[in-house]
Amino acid sequence: MTSPVHQLPALRLDAQGQRHVDLKSVVALALPLFLNTSLQVVLNLTDTWFIGHLSTDDLSAAGACYYLVFVFFLIFGGVGIAVQTLVAQAFGAGHLKEAGRAAWSGMWGGLLTTPLFLWVAHAGGGLLTLFHLQPHVQQLAIAYWEPRLWGGSLSAVVYAFGSFFNGIARPGYTFLIMLTVVIGNALFNDLFIFHLHQGIAGAAQGSTVALGLGACTGLWLFMRSEFRDRFHTHLSWRPYWRGLKEVFALGIPTGLFPAMDVVGLALFQLMQVDLGPVDGAATQVVMMMTSISYMPAVGIALAGTTLVGQSIGAGDKEWAARCAQVIIRLAVAYMGVLGIVLAFLGPWVIPFFVPAGDPATGAVLALSGRLLWIAAGYQVFDALNISSAFCLRGAGDVRMPTLLLLLLSWGLFVPLCHALTFPEGKGWVHFLPQWGLGAEGGWWAALIYTIALGLGLWMRWRSGAWRRIYLEST
Repeated sequence: MTSPVHQLPALRLDAQGQRHVDLKSVVALALPLFLNTSLQVVLNLTDTWFIGHLSTDDLSAAGACYYLVFVFFLIFGGVGIAVQTLVAQAFGAGHLKEAGRAAWSGMWGGLLTTPLFLWVAHAGGGLLTLFHLQPHVQQLAIAYWEPRLWGGSLSAVVYAFGSFFNGIARPGYTFLIMLTVVIGNALFNDLFIFHLHQGIAGAAQGSTVALGLGACTGLWLFMRSEFRDRFHTHLSWRPYWRGLKEVFALGIPTGLFPAMDVVGLALFQLMQVDLGPVDGAATQVVMMMTSISYMPAVGIALAGTTLVGQSIGAGDKEWAARCAQVIIRLAVAYMGVLGIVLAFLGPWVIPFFVPAGDPATGAVLALSGRLLWIAAGYQVFDALNISSAFCLRGAGDVRMPTLLLLLLSWGLFVPLCHALTFPEGKGWVHFLPQWGLGAEGGWWAALIYTIALGLGLWMRWRSGAWRRIYLEST
């Protein structure tokens, strides 16, 4: 079924009445989302800059748990992320009140995760002991872990409000929310770390307070008159069982998908920290630098979620496929070029994120430069991974991609990373070969994994299996 012309996003008709994807409209949607996720890059680099000015050990400790924290943010916070798919499809179908109610359901669902986050915060010490970190590094990691997890449910609320604005193609409001978080994070990091002398714990405390500020900003924008009038946001605030069920049913697999990827990344970083502070610090710096490439690409991919969701909501899957093709190409071009640029600029940029007077700084700089070139090799395939995954999310196709990611992350990446990283007798397990290539070996494993995952998800999108999912749910 083909929907009326005005309901399809990014549609342009030529003189003969033929349909084309309007690149200007796609860019107009993607650019604010691109800027939104670019703010996450600023957030990452801000944290790394502040922590890097403490010591190499502090930087290594942050690397030990940075992505492990986000595993739980994604698993429990998926209830907020899922809002974008529900809102985009409701908006495309013209059900504006349902779109507003979905955002409230995501917010309430996010708050319901509070006890889970508090429990994980308390359990962090026991969890980190499993990875045999050096004692002083482990103590620093625990100091960062607990206050960072305290803000977990706030992140889910921020996700919910941002997903609502993205789903109705108003990402400028999401930008305002994230800008509030970024500015607050810098100010509160400076306050807690240097003025209140909280050290690495202050970085986590500052981030948590900034998330609270972002959640309040999101609520204030959501309740503005233009959204009250169109989406009845002031009338649907009460918890709605069916809505909560929907955000959890879609949100758990939606959150699990990136979480499984991040679990692999977290273990990858922990392996490098286990090698020593130099390997751990270099890996943390390079991970944060490569976020300059992949986080803005997430913004491009988020536009794919909105375009695909709105097209399917309007009843035109063929149009969804054409929009997704444009999004995937944009993401691949951006990440492919920027990955090489970052590798060239590494020697001039990396010194900003390491302590100048630390004895290990020279070794960190040398290793970081080599790792950036390996990271440049997987940018195109990471773009295929990100853009295909977010387009599949817009179609509600999250279960099979999650299974594929789980298989590749746990069946390929983690064991290969262990085998390539650790020398004989120094690893976590002894039934795998141990070739002892150090941090560079771990990054080669990341390259192989990203190639396999990117091609797998792109083939999943190309297969068209997602076309049947929306029909089965209606």
